Amino acid sequence: MMITRLGTNVLRGSSTPKAFQVRCYAKKPDTPPIPPPKPAHFQQPQQQSPQQQQTPSGSPPSASALNGNTTTSKGYPRSPNVNSTIYESTLNPRDYWKGKYYDLNTKQAQALTEYLAGQQNVINQYRSVLPTKLEELENIAYKAIADQKEPVRVVVTGAAGAIGYALLFRIASGGLFGPTVPVTLHLLELPAFVSKVKGVEMELRDAAFSVLRDIVITDSPDRAFDGVDYALLVGAQPRTAGMERGDLLLKNAEIFSTQGKALNRFAKGKDTRVLVVGNPANTNALIAQRNAPKIPPENFSAMTRLDHNRGVAQLAIKTGVPVTSIRQFAIWGNHSATQFPDVSHTFINGKPAREVINDDIWIENTFTPTVQKRGAEILSVRGASSAASAASALVDATVDVHYGTKGEWTSSAIYSNGEYGITKGLFFSYPVVIDSQHNATVVKALNISEQSQKKIDTTEKELISERDAVSKLLPS
Repeated sequence: MMITRLGTNVLRGSSTPKAFQVRCYAKKPDTPPIPPPKPAHFQQPQQQSPQQQQTPSGSPPSASALNGNTTTSKGYPRSPNVNSTIYESTLNPRDYWKGKYYDLNTKQAQALTEYLAGQQNVINQYRSVLPTKLEELENIAYKAIADQKEPVRVVVTGAAGAIGYALLFRIASGGLFGPTVPVTLHLLELPAFVSKVKGVEMELRDAAFSVLRDIVITDSPDRAFDGVDYALLVGAQPRTAGMERGDLLLKNAEIFSTQGKALNRFAKGKDTRVLVVGNPANTNALIAQRNAPKIPPENFSAMTRLDHNRGVAQLAIKTGVPVTSIRQFAIWGNHSATQFPDVSHTFINGKPAREVINDDIWIENTFTPTVQKRGAEILSVRGASSAASAASALVDATVDVHYGTKGEWTSSAIYSNGEYGITKGLFFSYPVVIDSQHNATVVKALNISEQSQKKIDTTEKELISERDAVSKLLPS
């Protein structure tokens, strides 16, 4: 998730006690900036007289002082010069900062507001120079707030692996929870690889990330899962030469049953979220969940966000649009070659995807197998697995769980309660919407064609066969 940071000037606001006025300066964006919404229960600023609208020397005029014309011909808020834009809003501090994707409670938001207000003299000195100076000041405030907060504890298993390496720097830099949320990393590895993880720890500390509070390295699942908020289960037994699929399933059943039991004993229970990446991801999620009864089943998921991202990217390439123009794409089923990438309900720039593409043969014979077998293709071309894109997809998936999808669809393999006739208890990828309380809801009442149903049935059968292969190791 991209976070835009704007230099902020907290001014004296309206008569409403908790209201305040902010002016934000930034380089002119590619699209008109949208001011945060104004809650109805907060008073609007009183209209000022022309004399009141005059500003001190060296200060940019407010939007309302510019002859009553507050926008440019292209729809941007009118600027005092070519390098900055300005808008004003009056709202509750928590609403303002939440609108900027900063996860602050009311007390912390008020503290940040007061901190910036206390720097008024410094802000006044920087008004006539580059907006980056204001950003520097705001960064100081972010750190002050971060220092007051309890860190989010995140465990990453298989931390010495390629995915783990790509993932850890994203988390430690604030790319997962934002620049005001401190994190403590718990890194779990096999004893033979702990020394490699210590090398990664050295790099993480050398980067001097402001939100990285601490790092715990261990080969003990009990210690690794102690008190964690998020468990990112990346490590798994890879398939080696001559290994049968059944042997692979049983080996991973042992690993994930051990980790599930440790989660059950030491994690935060109902407040812990578990995302499984290690393959076979869906069945590994099932194994971990069945061994952690203190954690609600809906808190577990297997990652099909990588498949989702791959599908969206292919559609964007085919139609020549940005990935942000594609909505309501879905992955059904297993994170395997039987998955069903579904464009039946997808829109591209507001139009049905099939209508825009106008090529069902391409969808069936090129798009679908490309998404299904993309991992193998990358392995063949690159000579190594798709680690960086997997780590990026895991960040996307975790951000979705933590902050919600704001009404947009994503794909996630979640615990099935029988939606669309899928066997209850399987971890099956559905199109879902996630709310701000971390709850994923399957998109309901979709029209499933006969051809689509056959593909969904195929991937469900594979998941049932995987479940049955490890059934002896699953607690009842």
